[in-house]
Amino acid sequence: MSELLLDAEALYLELKRGVQRLLTPDTALVGIWSGGAWLAERLAADFSVASGTISSALHRDDFGSRGLAKADHTTLPFDVNGRDILLIDDVLYTGRTTRAVINELFDFGRPARVQLAVLVDRGGRELPIEPAFSAARVTLRADQSLRLARADGGRFSFEVK
Repeated sequence: MSELLLDAEALYLELKRGVQRLLTPDTALVGIWSGGAWLAERLAADFSVASGTISSALHRDDFGSRGLAKADHTTLPFDVNGRDILLIDDVLYTGRTTRAVINELFDFGRPARVQLAVLVDRGGRELPIEPAFSAARVTLRADQSLRLARADGGRFSFEVK
């Protein structure tokens, strides 16, 4: 494990401030499975707004090699049409997951606007995808991964491998 020190709880508070500036009366939060879903769930409770979870599984460009993961699922308990959607993710890297969930989102309808807010932007984009807000930017080697973890009590932390 790397010695990169990131305080996930402090970054959550920064994400919360950034998301608050992006909210409109028509905004629904959509968390990208799994870390983004945890963040969106907590943000939705903090702001009392509609939220859902979205999976990238069916629209990934590597679906043939990965297959469908059991835990991946999309649940959008609101009408997507005409809605402001704020995608929430834990770590933004290449942009491929974001591209896949945007395709999934449009399978459910046509939102008025789609924005992205992330806890950590680690750079390394392969697609022209940029968050409207990121709580932190870090640089990691291509062979490293950064994952959000959630304890039983709901506290967030990071795992760097």
